[in-house]
Order: sequence, then C-alpha cells, then structure tokens
Amino acid sequence: RHLTDLHSTILEVGCSSGFLIRALAAEWPGAMVMGSDFLKEPLERLAAMEPRIPLLQFDLVQCPLPDASIDAVVMLNVLEHIADDRAAMRQVARILKPGGIAIIEVPAGPHLYDAYDEYLQHQRRYTSRTLASLLESGGLDVVERSHLGFTVYPAFAMVKRRNQKRAALDPDAKRQIIEANITSTRGSALLRGLLQGEVWLGRYLSFPYGIRSVAVARKPENAQL
Repeated sequence: RHLTDLHSTILEVGCSSGFLIRALAAEWPGAMVMGSDFLKEPLERLAAMEPRIPLLQFDLVQCPLPDASIDAVVMLNVLEHIADDRAAMRQVARILKPGGIAIIEVPAGPHLYDAYDEYLQHQRRYTSRTLASLLESGGLDVVERSHLGFTVYPAFAMVKRRNQKRAALDPDAKRQIIEANITSTRGSALLRGLLQGEVWLGRYLSFPYGIRSVAVARKPENAQL
C-alpha cells in the first residue's frame, strides 16, 4: 500500500526461488519488477521459469545499480546473511529515489540464536529497535515497525531455548536440532494459516514481538542525490 505509482521500479533483493517476485509482478502489472541474488544458480533456474522478469547477480554491499534508480526495495530474510549489514543498508538507501521505500524482514530475537540459525548461515537475529537503527544509519526514515509470528512466538521461543541447552551439552545435538527443525517447519499448514491471519491483522495493528521483525522505511524527499 506504500506504492502510489503503479509504474514504479521495484527490486527484490534475494529473490531466490521467485515466489515473492511473481507476487510482486502480479500485484503491480504496470511496474518494472526486477530481482537480484548473490548466488547464480537460483537466478538461472528462475530465469528459465520467468524469462520476462529482469534478474541481476550481485553482492548487495557492492551494488552496481545507479544512484536514485529504484522506487522500492523489498528484502525478506536477506540482511541476516550479510556480515556488513550497515554497508548493505547504505547501498539500499543510495539506489532508492527520494521518497522511495524499503520493506525489510529479518529474524527476531538475538537471545534465540541457535544451531538452526548457524545452519541457515545467519550472522545474527535482530530486535525491532536494532533493525530500525540499522535503517536509520543508512539515511532512511522508519515509517512502520511490526512483527510476524506473534501467535506462535511462545512455542517458538521455547523450542529455541531447548535447542540452545541441548547444543551446549551434546556435540551431536546440532545435527539433531537441524533435522528436527527442517521436518517441523516444512509444509506446516497451521503455521502458514497463522501467519496469513497475522498479515491481514497487520493492516490494522502492530505486533510487539514475534519470530520475525518487519520494518518499512522511506528515503526523505529532500535527500541529496
């Protein structure tokens, strides 16, 4: 709802399998929707399935796109994989046009970091405040903050805490944790249903905590080009 120009240029960073980029292209058929990823292989697979969507391979910290060339940047589950996330956000702010927006989602709860995060190559988990500070450090104004996974957070936190204790005691626990987490989250209809319900409710309210932190930020209209 933050995009008022249907002919905007939208970039998804970390488009991977292409699930979201297809949704963006369908939602804004008049927009120029582009995707990027650090890895070449998923881009090649996606290009074969979606030849009409422009795809770029680059490291966000060394983004080659011109200054003020993008109206909206969407990054879901990307920043936690980047060692220098501040440098990444500076690049996002640089390529956004004045008035452009960034939509960011990251894992929440630094105190819940466990072996499964290591397996996913997460550098960190975030608080809502640290995510907002990161966006502001790049020169963006945060206009919305919330969380996903509010309803499942108590059970999620309990599992994470248990994982941390098991990994500290048993050298084989990490492998068991990873296998259990992959099995429990794959194809969970209940989890999908709860998250979809929260997305609908999120139009009207913000959730104070959850398993993922979400923020929307805007580049000031008077930002220097």
